[in-house]
Amino acid sequence: MKLYYVYDALCGWCYGFSPVIQRFEQQYASELSFEVISGGMVIGDRVGPVAETADYIKTAYHQVEERTGVRFGKAFLEGVLEEGTAIFDSYPAALAMRAFKLSRPRQSIAFAGRIQRAIYHDGMLPRPLEGYAKLATEFGLDETHFLEHMNDATTDMAAQAEFELAQRLGITGFPTLLLEYGEDEKLGVLSRGYIPYDQLEKTFLRAKEVIGH
Repeated sequence: MKLYYVYDALCGWCYGFSPVIQRFEQQYASELSFEVISGGMVIGDRVGPVAETADYIKTAYHQVEERTGVRFGKAFLEGVLEEGTAIFDSYPAALAMRAFKLSRPRQSIAFAGRIQRAIYHDGMLPRPLEGYAKLATEFGLDETHFLEHMNDATTDMAAQAEFELAQRLGITGFPTLLLEYGEDEKLGVLSRGYIPYDQLEKTFLRAKEVIGH
């Protein structure tokens, strides 16, 4: 079986879900393979200064903190968000995820979580690309080579393909978990939106019973 984690680096609920999916991966790595898909929440005409959605974020982040237990950092709340000019764009992080999966596919969920902590806790800007390359060095990757991979045309096409895949699958919210199973690789929705670990585990175990695993 395979689990697809459809997330977006700029999704606050995905940030809150990160500890849950990392714990789930650790628990079930022996029977599931995992892949991160970048969903493209902020692309096209949605790209713009964070000030355009600041009022929403200032309300929503409290809900994320209360329900999930994660914390948004002062560097983001009092720096990036208040300053307001940072361009929010899902594309750079999607490039980083594609480049990362070339070398460290089994650590992609951890890298997704690190990207989100960097943005929403440490105040890293979604642009430029250099910020992601520095994060990649924490996973043993060379910063220069990682940047080269991010700037490669093949990486660009692969990132765009992930956005298109999420659209074809009808993903309208993040995070979404898809379970692939059976010899014919059927694909079903395991969860939509944030759910706590215990609920995710129960849902997965019920799904296993239904599909006969």
